[in-house]
Amino acid sequence: MQLHSNIIGSGKPFIILHGFLGTGDNWKTLGKQFAEQNLEVHLVDQRNHGRSPHSDYFNYYVLAEDLKTYCTEHNLEDIILLGHSMGGKTAMLFASLYSELVSKLIIADISPRFYPIHHDSILKGLSALDFDKLESRGDADDALSNYVPDAGTRMFLLKNLYWVKKGTLGLRMNLEALTENVSEVGEALPIHAQFNKDTLFLRGDKSEYIPSSDETLIKTHFPEAHINTVSNAGHWLHAENPQEFYNYTMDFINS
Repeated sequence: MQLHSNIIGSGKPFIILHGFLGTGDNWKTLGKQFAEQNLEVHLVDQRNHGRSPHSDYFNYYVLAEDLKTYCTEHNLEDIILLGHSMGGKTAMLFASLYSELVSKLIIADISPRFYPIHHDSILKGLSALDFDKLESRGDADDALSNYVPDAGTRMFLLKNLYWVKKGTLGLRMNLEALTENVSEVGEALPIHAQFNKDTLFLRGDKSEYIPSSDETLIKTHFPEAHINTVSNAGHWLHAENPQEFYNYTMDFINS
């Protein structure tokens, strides 16, 4: 599968993987900043997301294999790999399977453990959007607000909207396959998976995704892991406190 990406800058390859229902474009602002530090930043759309191909198959093994194919196509090795949420799970598995390709690993607000399904209302809301009747982003926002009360979450989701043709909106994702396979998103990292190189876990201080009780599990899979907390930030820590996120990331890359 040939993944779509936006490549910014030149230098050491730095791949960034978005979270569930996101796209590489979510990282454009930070991506440009990273690219100014002699990094070739690859903002990748994972399968069934953004402009990447659609498929009925969706789990972390196929996502990791997609990334392996991407690295081969672009002749990438000795990469820095950053993944947020679902992208973090892909990154963890990829690093454990292909550690020879990864020099440093950065995981944003996700732990190797199992997470129960918690995207039900979001997927219901997106499925309920009637694109025969919606004439604007505002209409879509109003319709989605019945299912997703948080305005920030809606804004994030509605970044997937695009004009399919004049007067007709659509979503840049394979909603059917993602809904069908949503249970895969919370899957734990396989019990024997391990990555023994420099690893940074970043968590938001207002997020519950990486409680202190997960630290032992993180160290089991990633013996060289450091865990830092980004202040004034929830699960979307890179968007809520981009400066602190950037500082922690660059300090780690340069260390």
